[in-house]
Amino acid sequence: MNSISRAAPLLSFPATLRPIIAARLYATQTRLGASTTPQQPRKKAVTAFNDDGRVAWGNLSPMEKAARTTQQTFNFGMILAGAVLTSGVVYIMYTEVFAPDSKVNHFNRAVKQVKEDSRCTELLGNSKKITAYGEPTWNKWARARPIASRIETDRRGVEHLMMHFNVEGPLNKGVVNLHMQKRPSDSEFVYKYLALDVPGHRRIFLENADANPNSPAKSKTKLFGISWR
Repeated sequence: MNSISRAAPLLSFPATLRPIIAARLYATQTRLGASTTPQQPRKKAVTAFNDDGRVAWGNLSPMEKAARTTQQTFNFGMILAGAVLTSGVVYIMYTEVFAPDSKVNHFNRAVKQVKEDSRCTELLGNSKKITAYGEPTWNKWARARPIASRIETDRRGVEHLMMHFNVEGPLNKGVVNLHMQKRPSDSEFVYKYLALDVPGHRRIFLENADANPNSPAKSKTKLFGISWR
């Protein structure tokens, strides 16, 4: 019945127009039929660069599973590398700055001794105006200049910390030389000597183990090739 009802209006048109009208009716019906059929959205291929984890593992192809595995392995490697670098930075910061035996702490304690010694302030000037800094560099900020220091271990297993830095006051400039040592049985470094050298003046010893018979860092006397206290 539907085909007869559709054909009746078509026959009412002149014979010359019927093919054109029929073609238009067919095209309209085709578009209407196509619009009523929903199209499934095309799934975007998952790669190692665009995978956001939204697609379930079971819906991935073998190549997409390999891409996700590669991405996750790379992310884990980056996290692991970041953890290692962070641990390294924390270790260096602790040993160089925060540890009781760090070079920075030894430097700060030595500067404090210089400022508190009346012989030093007599040569350098007001202790509140004395500054201490490392090696001269292009950096005009004195506190950013590196402190020259090194640690060596002798054949007896004794560690030696050597350091020198500059001090400057209103009256003079000078250089502070520091030598500390730590025997295998010791838990911390002790002074071998701490001295201030100001050009034109005698060296000032703030610490001198050789002049102190009770110092744990006093040099040993050798007799018949044997070291004795």
